[in-house]
Amino acid sequence: MIIAMDGPAGAGKSTIASYIADKMNFFNLNSGSFYRAVTYKALTNNVDPADNETLIKIAESCSFDIKDGNLFLDGINVEQYLRLPEVDRYVAAFSAITPIRHIVNENIRKITSKMNVVAEGRDMTTVVFPHADFKFYIDASVEARARRRYLQNKGAQTMEEIEKNIKE
Repeated sequence: MIIAMDGPAGAGKSTIASYIADKMNFFNLNSGSFYRAVTYKALTNNVDPADNETLIKIAESCSFDIKDGNLFLDGINVEQYLRLPEVDRYVAAFSAITPIRHIVNENIRKITSKMNVVAEGRDMTTVVFPHADFKFYIDASVEARARRRYLQNKGAQTMEEIEKNIKE
């Protein structure tokens, strides 16, 4: 069974998806982790962040797997590397590259084909799982989203900076 959730950053998708996955004993898939894994691989291979062609080749070379609820990249558990500051710095730009999105989405579909999943993240209800068993769009006000982001990353940015980024 596939339960898919979409919506803007900071709306509470991860919290809700985690809760539902836990209650139903489903795998909680955050598509952002896959983009973060691609970003991590590109950075560890010293790829120039402006070199889209090489970034796409890196994404194509990725071998993803899920074991014991953890994301493995090329046979290595990468969970501990996904939230590194340098990954945070580049993941949004890398995930905006359309061919990389296609590659990640195809990998997500392939990995989850025989799983019960609560999937949340970019394009989950429209592109990745348009025929999901259940689809939800989670939204919140700019202020609520900024507050959630601020509490997740205390001190990284002011509330005003976060609100400005969300509005942009």
